[in-house]
Amino acid sequence: MKNLHLKLLALLLCTLGIAGTWYKAEVIGLPLQPDAEAQVWTVEARINFRAEGGPSQLHFIIPSVPPGFDVLGEDFVSGGYGLARDSDANNRFALWTARRASGEQSLYYRIQLTESGEERRVVSGPQPPFPEVPDYPEPYRSAAMTLLEEVRQESADIASFTRRLLLRYNAESPDEGMKVLREVAQSDLEHTENIIHILAGARIPARPVMVLPLRDRMRRGSLESFLEVYNGTEWVPFNPRTGQRGYGDDLLVWQRGDGELLETSGTSQHQVEFSAARTVREMISIAEQRAAQQGSLLIDFSLLSLPVQTQNMYRILLMVPIGALVMVFMRNVIGVSTFGTFMPILIALAFRETQLLWGIFLFTGIVAAGLAIRFYLENLKLLLVPRLASVLVVVVILLALISILSHKLGLDRGLSVALFPMVILAMTIERMSLVWEEHGPPEAIRQGLGSLAVAIIGYMVMFQERLEHLIFYFPELLLVVLAITLLMGRYTGYRLTELWRFRQLLRTQEGDRS
Repeated sequence: MKNLHLKLLALLLCTLGIAGTWYKAEVIGLPLQPDAEAQVWTVEARINFRAEGGPSQLHFIIPSVPPGFDVLGEDFVSGGYGLARDSDANNRFALWTARRASGEQSLYYRIQLTESGEERRVVSGPQPPFPEVPDYPEPYRSAAMTLLEEVRQESADIASFTRRLLLRYNAESPDEGMKVLREVAQSDLEHTENIIHILAGARIPARPVMVLPLRDRMRRGSLESFLEVYNGTEWVPFNPRTGQRGYGDDLLVWQRGDGELLETSGTSQHQVEFSAARTVREMISIAEQRAAQQGSLLIDFSLLSLPVQTQNMYRILLMVPIGALVMVFMRNVIGVSTFGTFMPILIALAFRETQLLWGIFLFTGIVAAGLAIRFYLENLKLLLVPRLASVLVVVVILLALISILSHKLGLDRGLSVALFPMVILAMTIERMSLVWEEHGPPEAIRQGLGSLAVAIIGYMVMFQERLEHLIFYFPELLLVVLAITLLMGRYTGYRLTELWRFRQLLRTQEGDRS
C-alpha cells in the first residue's frame, strides 16, 4: 500500500511538472532550446491627409488575429487626435477624431508580429448566407453558366471547384467565353470581385480579402486582393491570380470583406502607405511579450520577474537538485562510496568556475596537502573541534598560497581556487584522515576517488547549457526530478558495484541452477 502511495505521488508530481512545461512551451512560447531566435516583423501604416479646418474623423481598418502570426504589440501615433478602437464581425478598426484640424496631417499605426506556426489555411468566422444567383447580362450570362457547368463536372467539392475555376479564369490562352468574363474587370481587386460574382452563380459564399505582402525593408507597399470561399464549415483562402490554396508565409491579412480601408470626413487628399522591416529576436523576449498580450501571470510570477543578479544566482541554485539526483543514482544504484552526502555536488559547483581539469588538479592538491598536515596535527593530540578549526585555517592558507603563486605565474585559473567551499574541504580532509586510520589507506583512497568521480559526473550533467536553460525557464521540471528521487529512494536491489564484487558467486549460482 505504501509503495502504491509513492507511485501515485510520483505520477502526480511528473504530471504537474510536464503539464506546466507544456503550457509554457506551447501556449506562451518559451523555447526549449537555448539561444532560440525567431523573426519579428514590424509593419507600419502611415496615413497622410489634409485636414480642412473643421472636425476631422478617420475610420481605418487594422489587422484582427492575422492567420499564421501572433501579435506581440501595436502602437498608435495619434498626433493630437483622439483614438478609439472597435471591431465588427470581420475586422477591427481605429477611429481617430479631432475637433479642429487643418493642414497636412499624418497618423501612424504600427504592429509587431511573429510567426505562430499555426495552420494558415483554415480561417474561422460566422457562417454567411448563400448568395442569390445574379441576373447576369448577355453574353456574360452564357459564358458564366458554361464555365460553372464545366467546372462542376471537373470538381468534387467547393475547394476543388474554386481552384479549378481560378485556373480556368487565369489561363494564359483563354477561350472566347473567358475573354468575355475577364474584360469587365481591369484592376486586381476588380478581378477578385468578378470571380466572387461568378461564384455566386453556383451559390458559393465568397468574400474579398486584402493582404499585405511582407518584404524586408519595404517602403511604400500596398495591399493586394485575395479570395476566401466558405465550404460549409470554414473559410478557405485562395490566391485569385494563381489558384493556389492558402496564405503564404509572407502575407499579412489586413482586411476581410467589402468596405473601404480608410473612410474619412473633414479631410481630403488622403493616402495610406505601408512599410515593413524584419528583425531577429530571442524567443525569450518574444514569449514575454506574448504572455503580456495574453494576460498570463506565469511570467509575472516567475524567475524572469526577479532582478538580473538574483536570476543569475538561481541559475546555479536550481542545478543543485540535478546534482543531488546524480548523487542519489551514483550511491544507491551504482554503489559509489563518497565522503559525505552532498560534498561532491558542492565541489562540482566549484568546478563551474575553475573548469574541470583545473578543478581536479586544485582539489587533489589541496586535499593531499591538507591530509599531510592533518596527520602532523594528530601527533599534537588535539581535541576534535580545535583540530577541525586548525585544518580550516590550513585550508585557507593553502588557498591563498595557490592564488598568489598562480597569479605570479600568469595562471588566472588558479585565482578561482578561492571558490572552493573551505568548510567542505576541511571536512573532507578530516573525514579522509579518519577513514585512513580506521579502514586503511586503500579504503580512504577509494572513497576519495569516488567523491571526485561523482563531482566530475555531477559537473558534466549539471552544467550542460540545454539542461541549465530547461531548469531555469521551466523550474516545474524539478517536480519530475523530485519524483525520480522518491522512486529511487525505495530501490532495494543490488548495486552495480555489488554485482561486480560478487560476480563469481553469481556465476556459481547460475551454474548450480543449470
